[in-house]
Amino acid sequence: MACINLGHSLLYIGRVNKCLFVLLRQRLHANCLLSRSLALSVPLFLVMLVISPVVWRVDGVRRKALHWVNMVWANLSTWPFYRVNVEGERNLPPEGSPAVYVANHASYLDIFTLFSLWRGFKFVSKTSNFMIPIVGWSMFLTGHVPLKRTDARSMKEMLLTCRYMLREGAPVLIFPEGTRTSDGRMHAFKKGAFSVAAKAKVPVVPITLIGTGELMPNGSEGTLKFGEVRVIVH
Repeated sequence: MACINLGHSLLYIGRVNKCLFVLLRQRLHANCLLSRSLALSVPLFLVMLVISPVVWRVDGVRRKALHWVNMVWANLSTWPFYRVNVEGERNLPPEGSPAVYVANHASYLDIFTLFSLWRGFKFVSKTSNFMIPIVGWSMFLTGHVPLKRTDARSMKEMLLTCRYMLREGAPVLIFPEGTRTSDGRMHAFKKGAFSVAAKAKVPVVPITLIGTGELMPNGSEGTLKFGEVRVIVH
């Protein structure tokens, strides 16, 4: 009996050690991604600072050159850590044409991943994100759209800004759930994205992200699992 109990104890310890090893690996993986992203963001942000006065003068709304820097930064940050498979690329509107992109929102990785579409969209993000050094400043330079989620006036301004950008030929990206899911399930959509598209008379481009919530769930930004992500353009 003592031998059996000892065997069970050793098996339990082995499982605990394995779980700890996996967790440490995932933490290291996440730290490497964030460190690489930060290291890339500094020189790329300096490039944005240098070119932004010219870009604002000649391409004040779309700011294609600044978007290109965003996309390079995101794709170089993520490619060593997880693979992105894009399906349905033929359903994407031509580059530079106005449209409202809508996607489910499950993870911190979602924006990184959507930049793999290589489309210069303006995305809506909470105002506090624009205060983050370098990352938030680059969002401001590129012209992404701030939103205070609980502020009705801010919501109205965001919708008007998106409509203006669409009229000027700039596509926008909106997460119609409003925020990242906390339980892994897709939640009810808010009508703002669809109202903007209807009033601007531009197409809605539905996108499904599969896997980002499994690799880095909401609330677990300090860990990153190994795997791949599917981006399906409908």
